[in-house]
Amino acid sequence: MLQQVYTYGNYLKNKFGVKVYKVGINISGFTCPNIDGTVAKGGCTFCENDSFSASTDAVQELKGFHLNLNSKENPFLDKQLQQLQLQFDAISKRQAREYGAKKFLVYFQSFTNTYAPFETLKALYDKALSFPNVVGLSIGTRSDSITNETLAYLSELAKDKEIWIEFGIQSIYDETLKKINRGHDSANVKEWIIKSKKAGLHVCGHLIFGLPGETQKMMLQTSQAAYEWGIDSVKYHPLYVVKKTALANEYNRGEFTPINEQKYLDVLVQSMLLKPKDVSVQRITAGIDDDSLLAPQWCRDKNQQIKNINKELKKVGLKY
Repeated sequence: MLQQVYTYGNYLKNKFGVKVYKVGINISGFTCPNIDGTVAKGGCTFCENDSFSASTDAVQELKGFHLNLNSKENPFLDKQLQQLQLQFDAISKRQAREYGAKKFLVYFQSFTNTYAPFETLKALYDKALSFPNVVGLSIGTRSDSITNETLAYLSELAKDKEIWIEFGIQSIYDETLKKINRGHDSANVKEWIIKSKKAGLHVCGHLIFGLPGETQKMMLQTSQAAYEWGIDSVKYHPLYVVKKTALANEYNRGEFTPINEQKYLDVLVQSMLLKPKDVSVQRITAGIDDDSLLAPQWCRDKNQQIKNINKELKKVGLKY
């Protein structure tokens, strides 16, 4: 009898008794401190910045406008709130219709969603929590881009709502973080994961396998550290190369070789075996099936990836 991997969907269903779906939201005006030059320029080497642009008319009106932690005013807050409303309405209705979703978490997804003045963040978070059948928030961000004021506010919200914060851990090796132009060190991620947990938030950690120069042992040590820091949920990603990125230039020059599928499967299964049973899994792989993908080609077919992952998991008595 195969044991079912504890997924985020399981966690939410157990807690709320109904199907809960994340509604992914992209708010224009948000960016990252390693894109706008605060800590670095160009973003992470694997990040294709244009891919974060959303597709509503309201978004296009704000092109070229970017917030940061020191922004003194936000003349476009009303338009951002309108974007939030439009996207939530469209996506939540589709999820209810097609998947039977009954409740929702508003997922601030693209770019760094705490990297703005507190007043802007509070307005967006409060608006999201006012929507019907919304039980909480999930906020994607960087550990160097959240203030104590924002954390304290989220801590207050967490007393009544399901509040998640998602940090890109990627690697515990600072030499790797420098190679990918991350803009902060591993100690910074550890500090803010621990602070977020103490504040009563749920934490999801993102791990990337196949980063430049990393061995399988290094990848597993990153997983182990993330679990020890107390993350509640995890997203596993293979590093793939898309066009218009610094990583694409390295790949084209022969300076970067993407992780092969078998190595990814090996490290993924071992990482999941290290994982505490109460840490849920939100994502088990990633990829893209369009002409922007340069390599590896096995990241193109998500369904085949899942089949291959389950084949490997079956060998250790698990299924996803």
